[in-house]
Amino acid sequence: MASPAPLITGNEGVIDAVKAAIGTAFVDGFDKVGEVSITVVRESVADVLTKLRDDFAYQQLMEIAGVDYPDRAERFDVCYHLLSVTKNHRLRIRVTTDEATPVPTVTAVYPSAGWLEREVFDMYGVVFAGHPDLRRILTDYGFAGHPFRKDFPLTGYVELRYSEAEKRVVYEPVELAQDFRSFDFMSPWEGAHYVLPGDEKAPPPAPAASAPPPPPPAPSKPDAEAPKVRKPRAAKASPEPAAASPAKKPRAPRKPKTEG
Repeated sequence: MASPAPLITGNEGVIDAVKAAIGTAFVDGFDKVGEVSITVVRESVADVLTKLRDDFAYQQLMEIAGVDYPDRAERFDVCYHLLSVTKNHRLRIRVTTDEATPVPTVTAVYPSAGWLEREVFDMYGVVFAGHPDLRRILTDYGFAGHPFRKDFPLTGYVELRYSEAEKRVVYEPVELAQDFRSFDFMSPWEGAHYVLPGDEKAPPPAPAASAPPPPPPAPSKPDAEAPKVRKPRAAKASPEPAAASPAKKPRAPRKPKTEG
C-alpha cells in the first residue's frame, strides 16, 4: 500500500508560509543546497517552535547545534533542526546570542531539548533560561572552559594523571615541553629557505667538490686458479689404402702322367 505522504516534500513556499505565520518574529530565511534555514527573534523561539509543531506538523526536534563566529557581536548561533515525519521534510530554525544573553529554553515544546541544550551549554557556554537542570553533560566535573569555542586552546587548561604518591588521579595545569602552538609544515627533506633558529653563526656549508674521474679499468689477467682445459687431440690421418695386388693367373691344368 502506497504511503499518502510524498516521498520528498519540496522547499517551495516554505519560507513564505512560515514568515506569514510567525509575523514579526521572522528575521531572515534562505534556501541553500536543498536546506531551508530561518532566523527568528531569540525571545520568540519557543513560540515559533510551538507554531511549527502544531500548525506545520514538525513533530520532532532532532538536534540543537551551536556555531561559534568569534568576529560577531553575537558570536553564537543556536540551530534547531526539526523533522516532519508526515511531510518528510526538515527545517532549520536559528537564533543568535552571546556569552551573557540567555536563550529561552524549549524543553516545554520538545522534551528532548533537555539534554541537547545541556550539550550546547557544555560545549559553547550558551545559557538557556528556564532549563530545569542546566549543567555539564559531556565534560568532567570541574572542567574549565567550553571546548567548542574557537578560542579554546587545543591543549586545554588542565591535564590529569594518576599519582602513585597520593593513590588517586590528580589534575594539574598543562605544562608543555615545547611550544606546540607554533608549527612549521615544511618537510625537512625539502630544505628550508630561511635560517633555522640557532644556526645564525654557523658557517655556510662548503660547496661540494667535484668527484675525480674513475680510474681506467685494469687489463684482465688469466685466472691462475682456473682449471686447465685440454685441447682435444687432432685425429691422425688414416693411411692410404694399399694398392690392389694384381690378380694371379690361373694355373694350367696338369698333364696326366704316361707309363712308359
